[in-house]
Amino acid sequence: MTTAPDLSIPPVCPELGIEVSISEIDRELRKLWEQDEARTNASLMNLVVYSEKPGALLENSAIIRNLTTEHACRAILVEINRAQPLPGLRAWITAHCHLAYGRKSVCCEQIAFYLTGKVTGRFRNTVFAHLNSDLPLVFWWQGELSEILTERLVSVMDRLIIDSSSWADPAASFQLIEDAALSNNDLILQDHAWTRTWQFRLGIASIFDDPAAQNVLPKIDHVEITFHPAHRNSALQLLAWLAIQAGWKDRAGTDRFAFESTSGTAISVTLHEDIAGPALSSLILQAGDKTARITQSAGASHVERRIDAPGYHVTSLSPADPSSPEELVALQLARGGQNSLFKKILPRFRQMLESR
Repeated sequence: MTTAPDLSIPPVCPELGIEVSISEIDRELRKLWEQDEARTNASLMNLVVYSEKPGALLENSAIIRNLTTEHACRAILVEINRAQPLPGLRAWITAHCHLAYGRKSVCCEQIAFYLTGKVTGRFRNTVFAHLNSDLPLVFWWQGELSEILTERLVSVMDRLIIDSSSWADPAASFQLIEDAALSNNDLILQDHAWTRTWQFRLGIASIFDDPAAQNVLPKIDHVEITFHPAHRNSALQLLAWLAIQAGWKDRAGTDRFAFESTSGTAISVTLHEDIAGPALSSLILQAGDKTARITQSAGASHVERRIDAPGYHVTSLSPADPSSPEELVALQLARGGQNSLFKKILPRFRQMLESR
């Protein structure tokens, strides 16, 4: 039996920079900076981007080039091909530079690793050896989780960025993160699925600044959310946020999502899928003949907020949430913080996952 040739990364790959041996990475990085005195090395964090998708190194290098215009970092890109049985390791270095004040280039280092075969220990040791120990570690894990996400690896992370919408079994994957983070109580978890709900959450908060809407908040009796089938997690996280923030209790004796308000009102929930729509198409809150709705059409650059009541109608617009992974990560890095609200809704969301 012969092993198929590994064609994920070409023998020569200038897009990733200069190919170097592992033992020469630090020396070659120093040489890179010595070549041009007009370059300034800028780093505010270590950003590790991990993927098992073929071709991810090239895609992520382009993403890092754009991200570093606003977020200075030492970027460490990792692509692992475990379909190749023989262990292998290749590495490249480069710098992403951006002109500052028309004179000096501000540059961020990038180290790219391509590993094959059984890699758990080699991956961890390779990444650990090339972190800037004085800077926080932001770890962007792309795709399904695997046994490589160990307690030892998570113990050194300050922030873990994921996209739960890409997981086949979100409940099991969140449990894997919880188990791996037992020794890291300070870990900040950021989920693209949660970030996609920002403008909808902001829209609801804005709507209920309106006195007319405030009066009907305790009387809400129905919630309707329309979402793309690939983004059910965003819909459930939005629903969990509503329930937590409004103080709704789960209503016993129902096999679907249903709540009871603080005033004792029964609240029914309807979830619709729209394969032609964006991640979230609409959130509708009804209280008798009064309705508050947040909507976004496919391809639209804005979200519409609307209140409808007898003799009263108000409409406003806000920008749509970003959709690409690059934009979502840039937004998450820009906001920073402890992501305490997501941590607050996470148990309720995970409970909802069990009801799928």
